[in-house]
Amino acid sequence: MTKEKELIIAQIEKQKKNPNLKLKLKERTEYFTKLLFYTLFDTDTEVAKHIDILEKTFEELVELACWETEKPCHKLWESFLEKLPNILQKLNLDAQAFMKSDPAANSIEEVYMAYPGFYAIAIYRLSHELLKFGLPLVPRLMTEYSHRLTGTDINPGAEIGESFFIDHATGIVIGETVIIKDHVKIYQGVTLGGLYVDRKLRNVKRHPTVENNVTIYANATILGGNTVIGTNSTIGGNAWITSSVPENSIISNTSEIKIKKVI
Repeated sequence: MTKEKELIIAQIEKQKKNPNLKLKLKERTEYFTKLLFYTLFDTDTEVAKHIDILEKTFEELVELACWETEKPCHKLWESFLEKLPNILQKLNLDAQAFMKSDPAANSIEEVYMAYPGFYAIAIYRLSHELLKFGLPLVPRLMTEYSHRLTGTDINPGAEIGESFFIDHATGIVIGETVIIKDHVKIYQGVTLGGLYVDRKLRNVKRHPTVENNVTIYANATILGGNTVIGTNSTIGGNAWITSSVPENSIISNTSEIKIKKVI
C-alpha cells in the first residue's frame, strides 16, 4: 500500500466520528417494514411463521438502534405485537374509506395492492405505534422507506384518526405534530407544515390540527401549530392557510383565467 493511499484512509477514518452510524440498520428496517406489510395483508403469508421471523428481525434492529448499555428496548417487541390487531383494524377502516371515496377503485384488493396512499398510511400507523415505545430511529426509517416508495412524507409522530383517505399520494407532507381527526380526505401535493423551521421549536406544537370530515384538495398548504381546520370544512386547491378556519367552511383560491383565440 502506498503512503498516499494510507494517508487517504487515515483521513477518512478520522472523519468517521459517529460509532452508531450503521447503515445496516436502514437496510434491515426496510426488510422489517416489508415483512410487516406482508404479514398483515398477504393471503399466502403464514402469520404464525412470519411473526417469529419478525421477532428475530426486530431483535436485530434493537441491537443496532438501542444504544443504552442495559438494552431496555428488548422488552418492546411483545408490547408492539399486542398492538398489531388494533392497527390492522384501523387500516381496514382506511381501506374502506378509499373504496367509498374514490370512484376509480374497482375492488378492495386494488386498494391494498395498488394505492400508494394506502401503503403510506399503513407504514405510518405501524411506525407511529412503535414510536410510542421510545425507539425513534426505527419508526423514522420506516416512514422514510415508505416516503421513497410512495412520494408521501408522514412523520411517525403525527396523530391521525380513523378512516383516513389519501388520493394519488404524490407530494404530500404531514409534519411531526400534526393532528388529523376522523374521516379526513387529502389529495396530492398537500402540505401540513410549520410556519418556519427553528431548532428551538423541538417538542412544540408547530403543525396544524385538522378536525373531523375535512377535505383538503390538491396543493393546498396549511401551516402553523395554532391553525385549526374546523369540522366539515373543505379546503380548495392551491389555498395558502396560516390561521384557523371555522367549521363548515369552504375555502377557495380564485384566480382569473383569460382565454384568447389566436389567429
